[in-house]
Amino acid sequence: MTQEELLPLIYKKDNKAFTLLYDMYAKSLFGIIATLLKNPEDAQDVLQEAFIKIWKNIDTYDENKGRLYSWMATIARNCALDKLRSKGFSTSLKNISVDNFVHLLDDQTRMNGKIDTIGIQEFVKKLKPRCIKLIDLLFFKGFTQQEASDELEMPLGSVKTHNRNCISELRNLLHVS
Repeated sequence: MTQEELLPLIYKKDNKAFTLLYDMYAKSLFGIIATLLKNPEDAQDVLQEAFIKIWKNIDTYDENKGRLYSWMATIARNCALDKLRSKGFSTSLKNISVDNFVHLLDDQTRMNGKIDTIGIQEFVKKLKPRCIKLIDLLFFKGFTQQEASDELEMPLGSVKTHNRNCISELRNLLHVS
């Protein structure tokens, strides 16, 4: 079933449509979330939260503003960032034993090849080095714009402008291919 065939069923809150939606996008969204959280169990929980938000808010999706996947990926990413910024999550990270760090680094290395199953990293690599670094920080590593500003030692306004320009360049690359 195509996205165009699936959307009307989703809008009607058809349970089979939800299952199909999950089957079509769960792996990709999990990759986005797991890249940010680094913990598969937490990522699975956040994936469930993201799908609940997607299901409850499907009426806010506007086909004229972008693709369904992009809209869903934004929700998944925001759910992961919310989890990262939550007090309980940051406290739990402080309690991780030293033995677990080797596994976290190993998981991160394996996840780098799976960041995005639609191949977005190949398009990002075609951008200017400044754009590559900025998109990596903001989208793949989950930095806020302020954190990216600090990391890159660049004014916040410049980060925002460069981010907008880099995303525009990325969109152009995606539309050309």
